[in-house]
Amino acid sequence: MTAPYLLPAMLALAVGTYALRWTGPALRHRLRLSARTIHLLDTGALILLAALVATATLPTGSGELGIALPAGVAVGGVLAWRRAPLLVAVLAAATTTAVLRLIGMH
Repeated sequence: MTAPYLLPAMLALAVGTYALRWTGPALRHRLRLSARTIHLLDTGALILLAALVATATLPTGSGELGIALPAGVAVGGVLAWRRAPLLVAVLAAATTTAVLRLIGMH
């Protein structure tokens, strides 16, 4: 992307993000969703999260998987399952991965 298009693209993304964040509170009391739709949205969010974890954990052809990354993801997953705060889960996962790599368990 060249420089003349960078600023308009950033502004368009900022406006789009703000608009999406605004619509939730603005439509909260005007839009009623059925229980089935809410259940499907919750399930979809879970599936997207699982896909994100899978793509972040599995190798992309750049080498071996090793043990550090899956162990970190497992620690974060267990903490999330136990309803730990998101920041705690992310920091514990990153720390686990870093410590295992530091001691040579790539």
